[in-house]
Amino acid sequence: MSAMGDSGYRSLVDPEGGIVDRSIFVDDQIFNDEQEAVFTRAWLFVAHETQIPNPGDFFVSRMGTESVIVSRDRESKIHVFLNSCRHRGMKVCRYDEGNTTSFTCPYHAWQYGSDGRLLGVPQNLTLYPDLDKSQWPLVEVPQMENYKGSIWATWDADAPPFLDYLGDAKLHLDLTLDGRDGSEGGSEIIAGVHKWIIPCNWKFPAENFLGDTYHNISHESVDLIGIGPSAAAGQKGRRDADIAEYQHVWAAFEGGHGVHSALRPAELGYQPTFRDHPAVEEYYRKCFESREKRLGDAARLVPFVGTLFPNTSYHGGQPRALCVWHPHGPTSTEVWRFFLVDADAPDEVKELLRKYYMRYSGPAGMTEQDDMENWNYATAGSMGPVARRHPFNYQQSMHASSWEGPVAGQVSTQISEQNPRRYYEAWAAYMDGQSWDQIYSLGQQARGNGR
Repeated sequence: MSAMGDSGYRSLVDPEGGIVDRSIFVDDQIFNDEQEAVFTRAWLFVAHETQIPNPGDFFVSRMGTESVIVSRDRESKIHVFLNSCRHRGMKVCRYDEGNTTSFTCPYHAWQYGSDGRLLGVPQNLTLYPDLDKSQWPLVEVPQMENYKGSIWATWDADAPPFLDYLGDAKLHLDLTLDGRDGSEGGSEIIAGVHKWIIPCNWKFPAENFLGDTYHNISHESVDLIGIGPSAAAGQKGRRDADIAEYQHVWAAFEGGHGVHSALRPAELGYQPTFRDHPAVEEYYRKCFESREKRLGDAARLVPFVGTLFPNTSYHGGQPRALCVWHPHGPTSTEVWRFFLVDADAPDEVKELLRKYYMRYSGPAGMTEQDDMENWNYATAGSMGPVARRHPFNYQQSMHASSWEGPVAGQVSTQISEQNPRRYYEAWAAYMDGQSWDQIYSLGQQARGNGR
């Protein structure tokens, strides 16, 4: 039974008071409503172009609870289709990825081209003499955007263009997608897609990647050993780089996006990261120098983590990845991790990063095991009738003033829960069916008052 009040889903989220009702993480009706109110409207990450480089290539992805096919047709145009036959709804593609000239439904053998057109129907002239095949193609998303190789889609024909949807969060996504030398784009997916299922609500990991560094005590045991890119003997920590002198910023943006990034002091030069691997170290040193020349003072901004509303997060540095939290149910999430490297990086660099990514992330990764325990137990801790009488506290840094620095958004320079407050405020606006203008006015109202 839903805990929603008369004032709609906004009654479950109070950003001014820093309170969020636990029911939004476990309620069946709320979960069902999310699929319609959020996942049919928001822009969702579905694939990377390097997964489908050739005509006929396809990758089966997800948008909310629905399966979709990301397909490159014979003319190399990219499409995103609902993976459902127009006849009786069977999946027309049951492979994760591959190359094909057509998709044939295994139920009644309706056949579709890589461009979605209905090509053939068994016994067409006898059983369907009046069938106009042009009216029965695969259902295609009305808007798709290939942004620096990352492919995004929305079912809402009236959604704002993708770059408008990102707003000022674009700069921080760029830090993940762009080359380490500061060149635009140029990343590729390495080592396939890491997938696993965990017993938690999808919003818990999405919230975590908004910039929750308050939970670092969870990683204390991992921080005592060296699992960073270098993993040198006696060298502690997960990332190796010396970032104590950086100016860390937590930025919330219109639309519910939020990031944790940092500004490197102008006088601080290259910080060695791959000390045990001279060739790799030299490659990243050259990337650093090229980035400095190409971007100038803008090169000081470096990424950590962020979440683009609703369910796509990223690691911007090392590990460098796009993370998607696919909802299976209110208490079940399928995690997909797309690991990124520069496409033109030497093989030695790619191999070192591949091994590091495995140490850090995923169900066998030392750091993510800690995170999953937190998310799983937080979900379980929201299910009981007594627990659900008591809301969660999101009052951290409630009255900290916004920082007026060279980073856009509502910015805090101390650990803050402003990002999740903005995120859940946007979530409630989606759930209550507010217009795009209303959704994107929320962050503007919040600026300057420290909430």
